[in-house]
Amino acid sequence: MDEGSGVGVLDKAAAVLTALETSPLTLAGLVGATGLARPTAHRLAVALEHHRLVTRDLQGRFVLGPRLAELASSAAEDPLLATAGPILTRLRDITGESAQLFRRQGDFRICSATVERPSGLRDTVPLGAQLSMTAGSAAQVLLAWEEPENLPRLLKEATFTMLSLQQVRRRGWAQSVAEREPGVASVSAPVLSPSGKIIAAVSVSGPIERLTRQPGRLHAPAVMAAAERLSEVLRRNDTE
Repeated sequence: MDEGSGVGVLDKAAAVLTALETSPLTLAGLVGATGLARPTAHRLAVALEHHRLVTRDLQGRFVLGPRLAELASSAAEDPLLATAGPILTRLRDITGESAQLFRRQGDFRICSATVERPSGLRDTVPLGAQLSMTAGSAAQVLLAWEEPENLPRLLKEATFTMLSLQQVRRRGWAQSVAEREPGVASVSAPVLSPSGKIIAAVSVSGPIERLTRQPGRLHAPAVMAAAERLSEVLRRNDTE
């Protein structure tokens, strides 16, 4: 841990959250990552779980919780989220499909903003929804711009491969057909920081009957344009 703020319990809780930023951890893993005593690490993780800042995955490991996404969504100082609404609304209007913004939290992606198709059959992804990083076009995008050494563990259970992620990065977008959910197709593109780091994924999703089995042919240009507008917001904010 760093030298801290002087408020010991807060610094230790922050250390727990920071340790969970990159991957789920067992209690032993949390102890190793933070340097905290086992009883302290357990007490803090359980307390954070009570406040939904931490939760558990299917293996019982500690992961970042949904409350963090809810707090991020209401953060007025976040230029990405402040701009996402109008851009996603325009993307929805252009494509006629539901539009989302996803951010990665460890082994999951969180829906940080969403605009629904107003009527008819649609793919509904609730705000704050926690989805897998092993399936879906947004997961592909969020991993395609990751450092390769961080990928093997997730790819063991993924519906896509390292080769397909390389192809996603080359063309600048990803598509999926019935990967995350039967009958649903989607197209996603990356929101990148000025340094080229992956920040988020912009997506449109809907039934295969409308998006077809080649949804990228229909919607990749519009999704990429929306993602580029959000990337431009980050570039502009970085120079102010």
